[in-house]
Amino acid sequence: MTETSRTLNVLFLCTHNSARSILAEALLNHMAAKDPAVRFKAFSAGSSPRENQQPNPLGLQVLKSAGIATEGLRSKSWDAFAAPGAPQMDLIITVCDNAAGEVCPIWPGHPATAHWGLPDPSEGNGDDAHKLTAFRATLHALRRQLELLVNLPAEKLQRAMLQDSARALAPRA
Repeated sequence: MTETSRTLNVLFLCTHNSARSILAEALLNHMAAKDPAVRFKAFSAGSSPRENQQPNPLGLQVLKSAGIATEGLRSKSWDAFAAPGAPQMDLIITVCDNAAGEVCPIWPGHPATAHWGLPDPSEGNGDDAHKLTAFRATLHALRRQLELLVNLPAEKLQRAMLQDSARALAPRA
């Protein structure tokens, strides 16, 4: 299998692994399941998930409403992906500013990294209806970014180019 035809492992990181990173993991895996040309496998983790942390119920609701499977989604620490025997990542994308500024573990294989900062849809004092709207907007923003990623030409996904390619896709403020 050539480097550009193999499945690329992508790890989405956030602080608690309950909202944005979970949405990104589920969405990219959904895109890959629907289209065999999408050669990505997504994972997510948090730099410091709270004890007994669970994916945000509003995020799961938005995923289900969009027809995206939520089975198996769970909050976990990034330590699980730095341990021996963990899947080797090709690309690590932080989706929140807190995780982007933290000292990350040494990742086996030295994957490409990028930061796609998105506002936390679960923050704020709004009611659930406002937060649900924020979760939908976050899912939509992630869909736009991930469609760009999965449609990159094969040469842009080669290890030597992947970091520059992923960073160039970062949302602009």
